[in-house]
Amino acid sequence: MDTRTLGELLDTLGEPALRLLTAPSGLTAPVTEVLLYDAHAPFPDRAPGALLLAVGVRADAAGALVDEAAAARMAGLVVRGEEGAASGQGSSSGPGLASGQGPSSGPGPGPGLADAVVRARERGLALLTVDEDAAWHHVHLLLAGAVGARPSPAGGAALGDLFSLAGAVATAVGGATVIEDPRQRILAHSTIPGQPVDEPRRQGILGRQVPGSPENTEQYRVLFASQGPVRLPALSAEELPRLAVAVRAGGETLGSLWVVDDGSLAPDAEEALAQGASTAALLLLRARAAQELSRHMTGDLLRRLLDGTAEPATAAERLGLAPGTPVRVAAFALEGAAGAPDGEQAALRLLDLVRLQCEARYGRHACVLVDGVVYALLPVADGRAGERQRRLAEDIVRRAGQALRVPVRAGLGDVVPEVSEVRGSREDADLVLRVLGPDETVAAMAEVRARAVLLRLTELLGERRELAAGAWRDIVAYDAGHGTDYARTLVCWLDAGCDMARAARLLAVHPNTCRYRLRQARTQLGIDLDDPDERLVLWLQLRTLAGLRSAGV
Repeated sequence: MDTRTLGELLDTLGEPALRLLTAPSGLTAPVTEVLLYDAHAPFPDRAPGALLLAVGVRADAAGALVDEAAAARMAGLVVRGEEGAASGQGSSSGPGLASGQGPSSGPGPGPGLADAVVRARERGLALLTVDEDAAWHHVHLLLAGAVGARPSPAGGAALGDLFSLAGAVATAVGGATVIEDPRQRILAHSTIPGQPVDEPRRQGILGRQVPGSPENTEQYRVLFASQGPVRLPALSAEELPRLAVAVRAGGETLGSLWVVDDGSLAPDAEEALAQGASTAALLLLRARAAQELSRHMTGDLLRRLLDGTAEPATAAERLGLAPGTPVRVAAFALEGAAGAPDGEQAALRLLDLVRLQCEARYGRHACVLVDGVVYALLPVADGRAGERQRRLAEDIVRRAGQALRVPVRAGLGDVVPEVSEVRGSREDADLVLRVLGPDETVAAMAEVRARAVLLRLTELLGERRELAAGAWRDIVAYDAGHGTDYARTLVCWLDAGCDMARAARLLAVHPNTCRYRLRQARTQLGIDLDDPDERLVLWLQLRTLAGLRSAGV
């Protein structure tokens, strides 16, 4: 069996899906299986190399489970993360994490996990966390799939095909071969006995990432500028030269093939490598096509849910949502880019960015672009999900704004109890986008409900003749014809709760001036300001239809 290592799992899944807190035995520790903890079942006496998911165990109670897992010779324990929990990066962190000296992406584990981290280090057990929003069955599916087979970062065709290709190329060319993606991640490598592999390549395979350096960057520049195989010199005394070729399709760079050149490559090595690049392009394109088809089908399903034409139960099942799962819709839009010449392309890039972040958090995820707005369907796992989802939206807005160089705004609809009510949450999210202020980038419906209600009232009142009629029109017309300021005075007085002194301050006039204006309005226009119903209707109409406010008008 081709056992996976802890480092390979971290590189395959990565943050934020899986976070490493400590790895006393290093990242080369083998992981043989993934187990779900069951408090009502006997704990296994021996499970060497197993990764245990601490289902139902609180972070502050994980210490006892660490002891049991270590005694059973398990590879690690996975618990739910907590606010403030941080991790070391999977491929770049080494055994130094055991002493707390590895790199960290945050302030360290929260107090609930601190004891468990110390105990895990003492017992030689890796300790990892998953996001609080993650469902255990989804985490189990991801990890079990990663342990059982090498999943493809390109997302479609099995990496087994690329591993087979790497082996075939290595045999034909005569040197150890790796296949990389454009970000220098190692997708597959050959394992032909007897072919030398230098230390930099060995470290790259172990971490599934080519170590970065200025010299390395220059070699990649030369490689991607070339139309065929290139021979590249060794970058250090412990490294062998390389024969490399870019993998392209239709002018797009999909990755690269690299061969260790120990001086004994086949005479036709360059031709064989070029042929291998053509096959690699087909495999990578097939992987992309499968991924895009899956995303298209999921996006189309969400589109029909949003407009109310999908059958909810079937849609929920296909989206991987349990019956009765609460959900909400998040809407993301580019500010002022809809009419730009490249607005459509920018919106598609925004879709990719939103999908990437949501998939990292929730796994296979439903996102769709509709009329320039990107919609994401977010499951609500518990009472704190809203706070975390707001932070997710803020993170997406920040990242997307930096990447696209266009301001991005986000609106979170209300949580609805099940998928059948998604359309209402979508309408909420759209409304939030419409009422966001100039200095606001993210808001949930609960935060802007008053503004949203007033906006909808404005639209409703304006659509109906009987609702748009009333004394407010006479007041506005009288002001326009006589140079008076009765409408604004009334709004300030009503905004001030009928407090004359406060209204005068809003108007920047003497209270007697305010009283005089109100008396004149009563006398000349016949307004009954003693009637609470008339005051309410007048206030709403002046605020919505006339668009008056007590400040800055």
